[in-house]
Order: sequence, then C-alpha cells, then structure tokens
Amino acid sequence: MARLGKINHRHRLVPNFRRPGYTHPMSDQNLYIVLGIVGAVLAAALFFFLRRRPSSPGTHQSVRYAPPSPASPSATQQSVRSAPAAPAPKRDLTVGLSKSAQFLQGAIDKLFSHSEGAAFFSDLEETLVTADLGIEFTERLVTSLRKDLGLKVPSREELKARLSQALNVAFPELPLPTALDGATLPQKPWVIMMVGVNGVGKTTTTGKLCSRFRAQNRKVIVGAADTFRAAASEQLQAWVERTGAEGVFQKEGADPAAVAFDAVQAAQNRGADVCIVDTAGRLHTKHNLMDELAKVKRVMAKASTTGAAPAPHEVWLTVDGTTGQNALHQAREFHKALTLTGIVITKLDGSARGGIVIPIVEELKVPVVLVGVGEGVDDLLVFDRTQFLQGLLAAL
Repeated sequence: MARLGKINHRHRLVPNFRRPGYTHPMSDQNLYIVLGIVGAVLAAALFFFLRRRPSSPGTHQSVRYAPPSPASPSATQQSVRSAPAAPAPKRDLTVGLSKSAQFLQGAIDKLFSHSEGAAFFSDLEETLVTADLGIEFTERLVTSLRKDLGLKVPSREELKARLSQALNVAFPELPLPTALDGATLPQKPWVIMMVGVNGVGKTTTTGKLCSRFRAQNRKVIVGAADTFRAAASEQLQAWVERTGAEGVFQKEGADPAAVAFDAVQAAQNRGADVCIVDTAGRLHTKHNLMDELAKVKRVMAKASTTGAAPAPHEVWLTVDGTTGQNALHQAREFHKALTLTGIVITKLDGSARGGIVIPIVEELKVPVVLVGVGEGVDDLLVFDRTQFLQGLLAAL
C-alpha cells in the first residue's frame, strides 16, 4: 500500500510518484469538462426529439397552414381560426332602470298576495310613494281607482294599464336640446352652466359632455369655476386633456364668477362651438351660497357680446338618482334661484329610486336631458321618455 499511494479527502488513491505536470485522470477540471459535454449532448437530443414529435389534439403549436378551400375548409383549419369577440351589450335606459323596475315588481307582487278590499288601496298608495313616484301622482291614481272600482281589487293587468296611463299624463313629453345629438347649435358659442350640490357627479358629467361634443367634432371650452373643492380643477384638467377640449383655469380659491366670465369670453374669441362652465357644489338650503351662484349666472350674461341670447343658454342641475325625494327638494330650490332648463340624473343604474323622475318633471315642467347609467364615457345617455316608461314598468 505504501508503494501504490495514500488516501486523502480529494482522491481515493494519490500516487507517491507525483512529478511536475502530473494530473490525475479524475481531477476537478477534467470532471467538469466531461459533465459539460454530456449535458450538451443530452440537451441537443431532447430538443430534436420534441421538435419532431407530433402535437396532440388541443396542444398549441406554431404551424404554417395552407390557405383553406372556400368550399370545404378542413376541421384542423377551422379549429385554429379565432372566433370574433362578442360585441359588448349596449347600455340603454331600460337596462339602467332594472333595479327600479325590480323593486316595483316586488312591491306589486307583495301587494297582490297580502292585500284585499279597502286595505289594497291604502297599501297601493304606500307602495307607490315608497317607489318615489310622488305623493300627488299617487293620490290621483288611487282616488281614480277607488272611484271606478269601489272596493273591488283590480287585476294585475288592469293595474298596470291604469298605472301606465297615469304616468303618460303626469309625465309630459318636453322638448330636449337637439344639439345633444349633433344637430345644429341654437347659437355659437352654446353656453351650458352646470350646477348641483357636492358629490352628485357634476364634474364627471361635465367631462363626459366634453367627450360627447368632441365626438361630434365640435370645439369645446371648459371653465373650471369650482375653485373651492380640492383637486376639482385637476380633475377637469384631466378630462380636457383626454378629450382634446380647451380649458380656462385659475388658482384655487379664485372668484368663480371671474372664471365663468373668462370662459365665456374665451369661447367667443376662439370661435368655440360649446362652452361648459362647471360651478362649485352648493347646498340648496344655504341661501347665501345660492345667491353667489345667481351672481355667477349674471356675470356670464355680462360676458356675452355675440349671439341673440345672453349666456348661459342652458342651466343644467345634476342630481344623484339614489337620493330619492331629496333630489326633488334640490330641484325646487335650484329652479327657484336659477330657472333651470334641464335636469341630469346620475347613478340611476345603482338605485331602485328611478321613479323620482316623475314628480320632478311633473312639478317643475323642466325636462330630464341626460341620464347616467354607468361609469363609462358612453354611459351618459340622452333621456328618452318612451324608454324610461317602458323600463319602469317592464317587470310588472
């Protein structure tokens, strides 16, 4: 054993006759070279094997196919063609009223299953008021039914017919601004003053209006007269940049009447088609704030030097559709202070209180011009009276 060598931790046998330049056959360097060569050979063999292997059904592979025959395309060719994406469902007022319609349906179902005789009419009255159809409208309908039927309970079909007839009478068809659909503007610039309380979606509605008018290839100038709410100007600036409109902005805390004045004059000087002035949210119960809003309107009129009628040509109140009777109170006070020309109802798709449209229009004789039924830019719809009534009664 002494002649052959000795054992250490690196090699089992280390010769005693080492000499300069001697390397053991299984030294680290040679071992790594051998392992590298073996690994490369195995990887190359695996690559060629997988490439030549036929793919199983349903396995994705990149293959160049011959053009299909028009008469009889093969099943393989048909399988690799991608099916066209289904178009997104178009949002309309009927879809936006689904929660209101379902609420009314559930209330009527409960009415017919639990109420009889005189109790039926008192319960019907409570049901319609709860659905925000208005006290005056409800009283007229129930009084008419009692007069014609006495204590006889109407059938469901008869109740629906009478309800539809009463809604058509109470909800007059008022003219809408044709410019919303791309028709000729009454005059240029056509100035819209947007008003409402805080949090109803007024600035977002202003931005969506910019998008609508820009899609009609109209030149739009926006006045950011909400100088009190933090980041209101930044929010409107983002809409202006997104839609390609122009904006008139001043620093936070500036006089909103001055911003409105500058916006109207800029629209006249730059040849704009539409000017939209977004005002600060005002509580309808604060008379001093409403007086300030009336001042903004008067200043806009002084800025008008062109056209037959002074600005603003439209005063649109934005209300939150989820607030029910509170929306009616807001509309009363804003109409008293500013003489509204239109109502914009937002968030109607998230509410079961869409019936509030009826008492607002019936009492104020002001048309609902736009309805928001979603968060998207295209979810701000021009109001359609026929669609509204159909959607409200769809589930009955």
